[in-house]
Amino acid sequence: MATLTHYIVLSSILFGLGAIGFCTRRNALILFMSIELMLNAVNLMMVAFSNFRADMAGQVMVLFIFAVAAAEVAVGLAILIGLFRHVREVDITKFNVLKW
Repeated sequence: MATLTHYIVLSSILFGLGAIGFCTRRNALILFMSIELMLNAVNLMMVAFSNFRADMAGQVMVLFIFAVAAAEVAVGLAILIGLFRHVREVDITKFNVLKW
């Protein structure tokens, strides 16, 4: 039986991997995936605490977060595809069209 500590350790590891990926990579797709990994680590933690406290509010909140995250990914990927068509690169150091 997995305890709350197991979930906390797992979500901390996932969040750390996402943070390392976000800080060290230059590929825009990898950055998106790293952000999503960190978001899902937080969601896992929220569900674990919700289950631990026997309160369904946290799990319902995670469903709303999933819906907002799906919309965010759709918009982000659309922007990334538009930038790729313009620059022909996914390296974030090459993107300078959004600067003032």
